[in-house]
Amino acid sequence: MPAMTTLNPADDAFLARLPAALLRPATPADLEEPRGRWTGQGAAVARPASVDEVALILRACAAARVGVVPRAGGTGLVGGQVMPEGPAPLILSLERMTALRGSWPDEGVIEVEAGMVLADVQAAAEAAGRLFPLTLASQGSARIGGLLGTNAGGVNVLRYGNARDLVLGVEAVLADGSVLHGLKRLRKDNTGYDLRHLLIGSEGTLGVITAASLRLFPRPVAEGAALFVVPGPEAALRLLALAEDRLPGMVSAFELIHRQGLDFLRETMPDLRQPFAAPPEWMVLVDLGLPAGLDPAEELATLYEAAGDLVTDGVIAQNGAQRADFWALRESIPLANRRIGAVSSQDVALPPTLFPAFIAEARAALAEIGPFRVNCFGHLGDGNLHFNVFPLAGRRREEDAPLAGAVKTCLHDIVHRLGGSISAEHGIGRAKVGDLERYGDPAKLAAMRAIKAALDPMGILNPGAVLRG
Repeated sequence: MPAMTTLNPADDAFLARLPAALLRPATPADLEEPRGRWTGQGAAVARPASVDEVALILRACAAARVGVVPRAGGTGLVGGQVMPEGPAPLILSLERMTALRGSWPDEGVIEVEAGMVLADVQAAAEAAGRLFPLTLASQGSARIGGLLGTNAGGVNVLRYGNARDLVLGVEAVLADGSVLHGLKRLRKDNTGYDLRHLLIGSEGTLGVITAASLRLFPRPVAEGAALFVVPGPEAALRLLALAEDRLPGMVSAFELIHRQGLDFLRETMPDLRQPFAAPPEWMVLVDLGLPAGLDPAEELATLYEAAGDLVTDGVIAQNGAQRADFWALRESIPLANRRIGAVSSQDVALPPTLFPAFIAEARAALAEIGPFRVNCFGHLGDGNLHFNVFPLAGRRREEDAPLAGAVKTCLHDIVHRLGGSISAEHGIGRAKVGDLERYGDPAKLAAMRAIKAALDPMGILNPGAVLRG
């Protein structure tokens, strides 16, 4: 694969070859990522309004050997949306491609352009009497193209799967400007390689997704939630198994929450109401979506009774507002983390039954590096754990910054040895390129490089992301 240095900058001479109506100057917001860890570069942003305009732009970039950084909502946490080094790229924003192209409620399909914000996709599905279940904290700004590019997860993976499980077809523009017309609404299509799944999760390095056919689901008739105090992760796993046995296919989310997250909430958001006077060491948020004839509060109460010593206390939402309060608590934890300031934040995946062993081993290993606070929480139901390491109270993150590399390597070594993944749902971006090289299977990496070279021989698509130039 050609090195990034073989590319040319998107300078004034190059920009003059593009229609002026498609360009606007780059603003500081176009060059930022949420954590402030990288600042990108690029003088101009291309704003196509159609797939043909995306194709025109990519043909021009290919001819001039100019790098392209696709940008959706800019909410990614691994630096995939900014390019801090190398020849200045053209930033490609799909902010004008927000159309709802079609809706087929009886088929359970909606067709949207890649620039549509996730909350608007959810609203369009609701207007059709259906549910689009991808749900995450940034849904008010994250765009479908970026979510598919990173194979986003969110809180409902347990029931509905990752982003790739919600896609029937994609339309995309490849590096040479050719258009992949893959917007099919088919559940079955065995006509050769499935390029849809190749593009989903590729973070804009193999092509630019411009539209997608998305799966819709029946809306649950009733929804409910409970916060149950559990003795530890082992009990939480057994409770999850019990819940799924008693309510098969109806558990929408099952979130594990540690006391440290609740302490951070009290410290940074004291006005946020918490359900327990004394924060428990461990608790879970159980969310249900039920058909007609079942009452969520009653089903959760029955689960509580059946759980025995797996649950020591609990609060069951009696209405939608209380359920929303429970989710507000869970979804505020990442914001509290940012306000405290982490030394190292890891988003890992493991077989759920290995969570207890990982947590215990990781804590012990970290103690050998230094004294830290650990906020461990996440989607227990689908094996995704957020393991965030913080300085002790009274210390600033900058004081422990020299230990960040050792902390990350320590945690990733354990995850790798246990057969897990060092990137559960945010992707590789630029932040984890070295980690992918360290822990990735050699045959897989060789295949990835061969695919990249075949589809993007000049390396113009999101240079430096996922794979080194």
